[in-house]
Amino acid sequence: MWRILLMVWRNFWKVPPAWFKLCHYAKHTDKYSYEEKYNHIRYILQMAVTSGNIDLQVTGQENIPENPGFLLCGNHQGMFDPLAIVASFKMPLAAVLKKELKDIPFLKQLIACTKSHPMDRGDVRQSMKVIQAVAKEISEGRTYLIFPEGTRSKKGNCMLDFHGGTFKCATKTKCTILPFALIDSFKVLDHNGVEPVTVQLHYLKPIPYEEYKDMNTTEIAAMVHDRIERKIAEVGAI
Repeated sequence: MWRILLMVWRNFWKVPPAWFKLCHYAKHTDKYSYEEKYNHIRYILQMAVTSGNIDLQVTGQENIPENPGFLLCGNHQGMFDPLAIVASFKMPLAAVLKKELKDIPFLKQLIACTKSHPMDRGDVRQSMKVIQAVAKEISEGRTYLIFPEGTRSKKGNCMLDFHGGTFKCATKTKCTILPFALIDSFKVLDHNGVEPVTVQLHYLKPIPYEEYKDMNTTEIAAMVHDRIERKIAEVGAI
């Protein structure tokens, strides 16, 4: 909370126009291009990172596919995770997120502007509908962000198991999977205080369909999980 207040305080003259513009985009989302809305969201988040005593160190951006229509997935540490991704990711993307977030101010507007999908993890039927919708949109060229753990690990840089069902939209569309590893992201918004914090975001080598075509979703989940975990261990975070 204190870091959010710091971000707002250091940008108090920029926040009102940026907020009203975001709300306008969210209310009239079909009147504006995906790129225009996404660029405004990135502007807000990059402003927040700069003013929030956050050193966001990004590597592996050369691994990001040139063409959209792939699945972006990684470990989930805290509320800052999706903000770090969008702040560093030039290509417009949407996300699958838990339904409890859909009515929170700011997140509500982001969901509307990106046409992201809230998922009810307790409703199997609704979850399957979301996966089917995401698969359809990936096949049409949209890029999606998903956290396969399904929830924040609350164990710092230690990961939870990945859910195999997350990767059904990949097997359905035969799309590329782009893994990423977040390190110390939980220190930004899930801890009190405004002291400087360094967050690492590593985009790993993409996984083409040919590499996982003979695997079931549980095996794909384990493979992606292990690659991310190895990266976190490689930099000495666990």
